[in-house]
Amino acid sequence: MSDYDTFLRSISAIAETMQELQAVAVSHYTPVVEAIIATRCRDTQHIENTLDQLLDLACHPGGLELFKTLCRHYYPIDPAATADYIFAYRELWDVDEVA
Repeated sequence: MSDYDTFLRSISAIAETMQELQAVAVSHYTPVVEAIIATRCRDTQHIENTLDQLLDLACHPGGLELFKTLCRHYYPIDPAATADYIFAYRELWDVDEVA
């Protein structure tokens, strides 16, 4: 096996581990977001701390869904802060395709 093949296998293993960790994190944050929504929480510090964590997970489909759900909840509470989170998401994860 060449060094290149070894390198590709190690990168693949790292990517697989990251996806597994992201899935675990999504399962951890799902009840947190559900509780915020169910209790109609207006604690901006708690919501923003959760959004900060979800921003890191927004590359995972489940993490992105939680992030969007919490943004929808937070928008009526603090539209400016919600917009900041959406812009942060776009800077981190939105990829503009070059034509």
